[in-house]
Amino acid sequence: MQSYVLDSFGSGTTGLLLAERPEPTPKPNEVVLRVRARSLNFRDLRILEGLYPVHANRGVAALSDGAGEVMAVGSAVTRVSIGDRIVVAYFPRWVDGRFSLSMAGEQFGCTRDGMLAPLVAVPEAAAVRIPDNLSFEEAATLPCAGVTAWAALHGPRPLAAGESVLTLGTGGVALATLKFAKALGATVIAATSSAAKAERLRALGADVVVDYRDRSDWSQAVRQATGGRGVDHVVETGALGTLMQSVAALATEGELALVAALDPGQIEARTLFANATSLRRIYVGSRAHLEAAVQLVGSAGIRPVIDRVFGFSEARDAYSYAEKRQQFGKIVIVGD
Repeated sequence: MQSYVLDSFGSGTTGLLLAERPEPTPKPNEVVLRVRARSLNFRDLRILEGLYPVHANRGVAALSDGAGEVMAVGSAVTRVSIGDRIVVAYFPRWVDGRFSLSMAGEQFGCTRDGMLAPLVAVPEAAAVRIPDNLSFEEAATLPCAGVTAWAALHGPRPLAAGESVLTLGTGGVALATLKFAKALGATVIAATSSAAKAERLRALGADVVVDYRDRSDWSQAVRQATGGRGVDHVVETGALGTLMQSVAALATEGELALVAALDPGQIEARTLFANATSLRRIYVGSRAHLEAAVQLVGSAGIRPVIDRVFGFSEARDAYSYAEKRQQFGKIVIVGD
């Protein structure tokens, strides 16, 4: 079978090699997944650039996120059956409970074969059934972006109905956060960089939209929108350059979930500790988080936002498109 594997790092999409690979056979506790759709995440770009903090293994199939059908099961498998529609948890060894760095050592599309292949063997412990109302394309957006959004909103003090949430940008995590927060009864303030994106955010349910390029102290616009109080939760998907404004937008005893620190910036201790706030670093989430996110998506009728769908033969084009970081929602690759 033809699969896209990580062949070299730091050379752009030329490092993604289309290679002939044998079809997998499941071990006793594995299932073979026929991948119908997969989605790109920023981490996949970092892996190809050789900039991801976990060392990637040359020769593994790329991408962490995929959805499809179970085609074969190992002799000891009990959780899923042939024909089940599933997605697979980002960290196959993190089922529930607290995260440990040792769990980060095993990741699809990094240290073991990922989803940019027609068939992939995955541990049954990582499998989660998907609801009938979700397409494979929609389900494939959940293991990283959807789970990250869920985990960001469900920390030591989970989001409660009537509270407020600030999102940044229009990437997969930000839009999943918006949809989850609205389904849970929260008020959502979205920060973006253009009038066109602002209109689309309002159409998705954002109660207030602020332009963070229009004024350097955009946190004040957020505070004004909350009557001066500030927001209860911030899901920071921007960078260190936006972190201090995000902190300044928090209410007393608010919580900031730091998803990424992509670009350079300075952290001001005075701002950081000026309020009784909590900062929490997010490392995607567990299988239990994925199960909870999938349950909410199914029960609330949430439709993940997909920006563009590419065919399997266009995988390198999908990477190039993602590198522009201009998408509104998720980038999906279908077929084999």
